[in-house]
Amino acid sequence: MAGVAYYTIAGRQVGGHYLAMGVLGSLFGGIYYAASGPSKPVAAANPPPLNASSSDEADFIKKFLEEQDSGKKH
Repeated sequence: MAGVAYYTIAGRQVGGHYLAMGVLGSLFGGIYYAASGPSKPVAAANPPPLNASSSDEADFIKKFLEEQDSGKKH
């Protein structure tokens, strides 16, 4: 009849099966956390403010940015 292996950790007796469950739980929890990714895109939600000195300059900047965005989405 085989018994449970016990290990002394921080002055307490801990069963080997509890250590195995802790390692596996940490492993799968870490994989789940790493694979979950960000919840929402941060950069696209908050574009930087335009500091244009005139409305013509602001229109030019907006048009330029729209052209650049349409060029990236081949």
